[in-house]
Amino acid sequence: RLMPLVEQALRESGLSLDAVDAIAATAGPGLIGGVMVGLVTGKALAHATGKPLIAVNHLEGHALSPRLADADLAFPYLLLLVSGGHCQILRVDGVGRYRRLATTIDDAAGEAFDKSAKLLKLPYPGGPELEKLAASGNARAVPLPRPLLGSAEPHFSFAGLKSAVARAVQTDAHRPEDIAASFQAAVVACLIDRTRRALAGAGDVTALVVAGGVAANGAVRTALQALAAEHGLPFVAPPGWLCSDNAAMIAGLAGMGVGIVGAE
Repeated sequence: RLMPLVEQALRESGLSLDAVDAIAATAGPGLIGGVMVGLVTGKALAHATGKPLIAVNHLEGHALSPRLADADLAFPYLLLLVSGGHCQILRVDGVGRYRRLATTIDDAAGEAFDKSAKLLKLPYPGGPELEKLAASGNARAVPLPRPLLGSAEPHFSFAGLKSAVARAVQTDAHRPEDIAASFQAAVVACLIDRTRRALAGAGDVTALVVAGGVAANGAVRTALQALAAEHGLPFVAPPGWLCSDNAAMIAGLAGMGVGIVGAE
């Protein structure tokens, strides 16, 4: 599927491969199959055109993606990075300068969204579908855990919550929309509690920022905006198309000179 996609992108841009300065590709971390296919394709294009290949870190792409939408976003900012495979809190001090304050000890929030949506037999992509279903549900109807809520370290855990959703579905005692709403409320509560804890130890920051696929969730954004206001900080969230994995953030980083450049 990749070569027709590359050809379509070139047609829409009105450019040829000869006109580009370099080929940038995600080099990880991430799901190994997709990363390998994309990186090998990037290598092949670079070799065929004689252009340099720039290998970019996936998480660094997410970390700086908000600056593609808001050029006035100043360093340092506190970033909640929530995606399908990753859940971290970072202090972003500059391009290439990051301090990780928290991470997940098991599953990521995005994975919990996707697996819970699958348990509820929702179509792919599961996260947006679960959010739609939750809008008509009662967030207090299903008692679900809030893992690590109130713990001293601002780390995350979503494996137990995912298992609790599975049990709720199996009992057949709750409406799907109530399970979805209760699950979403539990995730939001955990994200806010953990981010509040991280803010206490982050030092002076210019803004509270969210990025990654889960950053497109309206309930998550609303709660984070309230948390930012509580701390007197601006809240910055990129538009939805910059939240999920995308080529723009990888190309944007390559243009900043971030990444490993090599001919091999």
